[in-house]
Parts: sequence; C-alpha cells; structure tokens
Amino acid sequence: MLKQRTIKSIVKAVGIGIHSGRKVELTLRPAGPDTGIVFTRVDLPQPVEIPARAESIGDTRLASVLQRDGARVSTVEHLMSACAGLGIDNLYVDVTAEEIPIMDGSAASFVFLIQSAGIEQQDAAKKFIKVTKPVEIREGDKFARLDPYFGFHLKFRIDFRHPAVDRTGQECEVDFADTSYVREISRARTFGFAHEFEQLREIGLARGGSMENAIVLDEYRILNSDGLRYNDEFAKHKMLDAIGDLYVIGHPLLASYTAYKSGHGLNNALLRELLKREDAYEIVTFKDAQSAPRGFEYDAQAVFA
Repeated sequence: MLKQRTIKSIVKAVGIGIHSGRKVELTLRPAGPDTGIVFTRVDLPQPVEIPARAESIGDTRLASVLQRDGARVSTVEHLMSACAGLGIDNLYVDVTAEEIPIMDGSAASFVFLIQSAGIEQQDAAKKFIKVTKPVEIREGDKFARLDPYFGFHLKFRIDFRHPAVDRTGQECEVDFADTSYVREISRARTFGFAHEFEQLREIGLARGGSMENAIVLDEYRILNSDGLRYNDEFAKHKMLDAIGDLYVIGHPLLASYTAYKSGHGLNNALLRELLKREDAYEIVTFKDAQSAPRGFEYDAQAVFA
C-alpha cells in the first residue's frame, strides 16, 4: 500500500519571525500514524497544541494563522508547503513564539530540515482527499477553484502591475506528476514592495523583513543584488503558498487547482467550501504506488538546483 510518512529523528532550527522580528526556536519531531501535522506553542505556561486543519485557520490577512484557545501560530504556509512537497503526513512542530521563523522567505530551509531528519514510511495507508465535483470561491475578480483530477495539478495567475514582475511572467503551472517540488518550487521567496515594508513597520509588523528573507522591489526594479532564483519566482512563490494553504485540509488533495489573484483567505475559504459539500469529495487510499496517481512517490532525496 501507499504508506503514510513522518520524519526519522528530531531536528531543530532557529530564526526570526518576519512580523515580530523575534527569535524563534523550531523543533520538528516524528509523529505516529494518523496524527497529522500538529503545532505546539511550547513557550506558553500551559503548552497549546493546534492541529493543522482548515477550520483552525483564524486569520489570513498577511499569512495563514492557526488559532486555538487564544494561542496563535502564524506563517505556517511555507512549512506546510514543504511537508506537502515531501509527502509528510504526520509531524509535531514545536515553536517558541507565535510565528514560524521566516528563514530565507521560501520553503527551502524546511525542506532541508526534513531531509536532514530523514523520512520514514509508516505502517498505515496514506489518505487522500479526492475531489469529485468542482468547487469554486470568488471575491470580486479573484477566484480559486478545485476540479476533479487524478493527481495534483496547479495553475496560478497573479496580477502585479510592476515592470519587474511583468518581465518574469504572471502565470505558473505545474503538475506533481512531472515536477520536482524541491528543485522547481521550494526555493521561491516571498516578495514585497519597499514602501509596503515601511508602512507595515509603522504599525508594528514586518519587523523581521529584509532582503535576506524576501524579494524587495522599488517602483521599477528588484533591489536584491542576487536577483531571482527562478525566472518566474513571483508567480511560483504564490503557488508555493497555495500548496501550503491547501495542505491544512489534513491530507494530500487529488485535484486540479486553478486560481487568479488568490491569497491565504480565499484558499482557506475554498477548503471550507469543499468540506461543507460532502458530495464533492471522498477519502481514498491506494494499495500500491502503481494504482496511485503519478507524483506521489515524492522526490525526497532531490537536492536544490
């Protein structure tokens, strides 16, 4: 059977929160079958566990934020994206602040951590959420949609009226069947405009943001001296975010995801709409890799390009 996965050993990292600017210690620990991905605020007087679930997302203005009993864990999307890309079903994530560290602004550091810990198959069938009917959410001209598909396919279009973004392309499309998440998606960094960072700092946010963990643009150009990691890095980072946002549903999706100008809020609303419609999905397993869609063997040993 196609099996669930966790990590083999405990790994730790230290970074800063992009909004608080505070030091954050992150610990990833193996978890048993059917645990899911569980975040724990270990810095609180009484630690609070927050399972990564669509209904636990309570704030999506600047990141995907898990909330429970007054505790928050913000900016979970890059770590969740890495877990989706490497096929991690079960994991404990201990964190000493209310933000996951931003690291370099992509999912690459989390991929490296998981690969360093090693990946272990577990004696339990991997569960998938198979979309059986189209589900769509719209907000003005923005939309996000899931269609039935035997695999995992994503197509994302952004719309940033900026010379540097226009030169790289506003659209990205990938299929897990023929795309290496590690090489082709994981290194895409978050991005923002210099004036927006200043505005956010004035209200106490983005205190940890810098060209070390984001692509920063002025009115005309990219300010980072090292340029872009991918020709389409702007669109590709939005896809990286979407992969993480969608993975909080609790299992890998078998679906085709299409979006235009979508963000954390619309992605979460799409998951909630899907879960409300019991006729639009089913939980499935596969007796072996041959009967499963291509792309779910996962390229766990892949290294960055």
